[in-house]
Amino acid sequence: QVQLVESGGGLVQPGGSLRLSCGASGRFFRIYDMGWYRQAPGKQRELVASITAGGTTNYADSVQGRFTISRDNAKNTVYLQMDRLKHEETAVYYCNAVIREDAGGDTRWDYWGQGTQVTVSS
Repeated sequence: QVQLVESGGGLVQPGGSLRLSCGASGRFFRIYDMGWYRQAPGKQRELVASITAGGTTNYADSVQGRFTISRDNAKNTVYLQMDRLKHEETAVYYCNAVIREDAGGDTRWDYWGQGTQVTVSS
């Protein structure tokens, strides 16, 4: 059973920083893309940033230049450094990973973490 476990959320003032972490555990063959999404109350879940196994990154326009996604393949972990946070970025942040469980075949599955609350407020 593959699990993604997030940590690092919390309360921060506008302009502050937080670092989220998400580690994958369990039995699997390979992790492909990893990413972070967020969902604010009453809004749809949206992509914040993603990163390929090779390190190619992609960011939502709204966070470009303020957020940095990175990963440690040896630890099966993805990080999101969030700087200069804004009030409107208050949301539940979810980790996502595309994982191939078995060496045979090429079936890949989307896994999600349980979410971590980020609250930006003075």
